[in-house]
Amino acid sequence: MSLPKGLAEDVSRNLVMVAQLIDEDPEAAYGYSRVALRLASRVAAVREAAGFAAYATQKYSEALAEFRAARRMSGGVELWPVMADCERGLGRPERALAMAGEPEVQKLDKAGQVEMRLVAAGARRDLGQLDAAIVTLQSPELASSAVHPWTARLRYAYADALLAAGREREAREWFAKALEADKDGATDASDRLAEMDGVEFVDAFDESEDQSDDVVAVDDVEDDVLDIDDEGDELDEDDEDGDLDEDDSDDSVGDKS
Repeated sequence: MSLPKGLAEDVSRNLVMVAQLIDEDPEAAYGYSRVALRLASRVAAVREAAGFAAYATQKYSEALAEFRAARRMSGGVELWPVMADCERGLGRPERALAMAGEPEVQKLDKAGQVEMRLVAAGARRDLGQLDAAIVTLQSPELASSAVHPWTARLRYAYADALLAAGREREAREWFAKALEADKDGATDASDRLAEMDGVEFVDAFDESEDQSDDVVAVDDVEDDVLDIDDEGDELDEDDEDGDLDEDDSDDSVGDKS
């Protein structure tokens, strides 16, 4: 659907803001998506952007509605995995699993199929089926040594499932593999490895220690002040003695005269 030039520019500006803010400030991105939606609700790209903004703010019912509308308009299947994940977010893992078995999955590209596998494994875990979740993630993509955009997240999900099942040695191995593939910091695999190895990160700035140092410093200052006062008292005494000596000397001079 084409829009008048001015309107198209307004919509485009709002969609750009959604894309820029969705990771760092999801709520702000959601606000821009609502503006774009009011301006052009019959454009598939707008409905999709609104869906992702709602998804980022955990408004899963709203996100699912927008994704369904976008899919009806475009006729594509690319949104199928995130739609299934919305079902998980709404507490309906069974529906997510049912979607994982639908023909639409076969129409997805490799990245989409991996996403669908991740969602299905998550649904299994939602249902307490840890062993089934592990089996779901076991795939040629997981076994491959090649690194793709989805590799780190797939390995991470597998490691996390293994750890939940009590298979710590294997979990550590796969967290390490996830970290190896995670060039963009998409996971916290390094933190998970450190946690498993018993490594604790200490903040270089310890506020309590800093405050205690301040107290000591104040005490030192008070001691210094007391020392100065003592010295001042001694000086005053010397001055008094000096004044007396000067008076005495004056008297002596007077006598000589």
